[in-house]
Amino acid sequence: MANKKRFVQVGVGGRARFFYRALAGTYSETSEITAFCDINRTRLEYAQKSLVDEFGYPEVALYGADEFDKMIEEQKPDCVIVTSIDRTHHKYIIRAMELGCDVLSEKPMTMTAEKCQAIIDAQKRTGKNLRVSFNYRYAPHNTLVRKLIRDGVIGDVKQVHFEWMLSTDHGADYFRRWHRDKRNSGGLLVHKATHHFDLVNFWLNTKPKQVFAYGDLMFYGRENAENRGMTDFYYRSTGAEKAKNDPFAIDLSSNDGWKNLYFDAEKDDGYLRDQSVWGDGISIEDVMNVLVKYDNGAIMSYSLNAFSPVEGFRVTFTGTKGRMEVNVNEAIYMNAGGDAKLEGAAKNRSVRVYPQFAEPYDVPIPEGVGGHGGGDPILLNDLFGNPEYDEFHRAASHVDGAMSILTGVAANKSIASGLPVNIDDLVKF
Repeated sequence: MANKKRFVQVGVGGRARFFYRALAGTYSETSEITAFCDINRTRLEYAQKSLVDEFGYPEVALYGADEFDKMIEEQKPDCVIVTSIDRTHHKYIIRAMELGCDVLSEKPMTMTAEKCQAIIDAQKRTGKNLRVSFNYRYAPHNTLVRKLIRDGVIGDVKQVHFEWMLSTDHGADYFRRWHRDKRNSGGLLVHKATHHFDLVNFWLNTKPKQVFAYGDLMFYGRENAENRGMTDFYYRSTGAEKAKNDPFAIDLSSNDGWKNLYFDAEKDDGYLRDQSVWGDGISIEDVMNVLVKYDNGAIMSYSLNAFSPVEGFRVTFTGTKGRMEVNVNEAIYMNAGGDAKLEGAAKNRSVRVYPQFAEPYDVPIPEGVGGHGGGDPILLNDLFGNPEYDEFHRAASHVDGAMSILTGVAANKSIASGLPVNIDDLVKF
């Protein structure tokens, strides 16, 4: 045990399982998880029990949210994994570094420019390492796109059009949960699109310079439902008679993951995982369009829709020597509602190159197995195993984490003001 890297984890909701199950299972020879910290005692005990039952793992120590410092003092971890609600990421990241720990943060690294600046300042002050878990970088098709652009297959990329579609299962789920309050998540332009903006930074090997955006709540929410003639409303779906015939409703008692993590845990903090997507109090957008100018001169038009009948993305790159089209359809998954290997799993993928003066051709894509297009297992090995040299430098630093969220932060500011926003005006490195 002495030679293993020691981890503790703060926040043990649905996404947390991705990390702690890997530590207790595949990477138990190189790493160990010694403690959990969370605001909710029921979820803490469920996380602990799941490791014991599934892996025969020894019981880890459990700490309340007010015992974070105590956990660090007693457990003396090498690294803290932060998978708490987005609005608290900065608090745990900064405190962990101040107490001498490296940090692994789930995306988004944080959700506002002010919190981002505080993290940057803390990293400078402490010198600790902060990584952000951008698994989409590791998906074979996304790494292939980076290679083709790097190798100049379509010349210097000047224009990008990027369309991301969230289905009426996956997309709707953000409007049932804490994400629906922009104060918690920064909206989908931060919480979800951080993945997408990071991919463009990674693909083009550049960073954003200026952002302009439009966005609004056009489908979900009570007012939109009323305008479409809906008359039967409910606050939460589990046990609600009016929710039984609503395809947008979920029943937390119907799924072991939802029941153990959320339904049984309501008594501790009152959090409802199954709020109606047709309710009041939704402050995030479900339709977003963004224009981005990059440091290398490229421009991007980006769109995100959260009520699409299909799940996946399409992106086209036009360069000085040709065009490339990427199409990916993904499996539909709801957080903690099924096999995590299906989260973002690619169903159909294609990469097609159109040279300026030659016939178009399809580029073979390496096979990928697992969540997020096959990126999850590769990321986990990079984080917890013994990774080999990576010519694509996919490991994301705190600078990468900042640059991905700042596109979304700037887009939120632009939506509010109707004006373009310069990235350099948001934070200083």
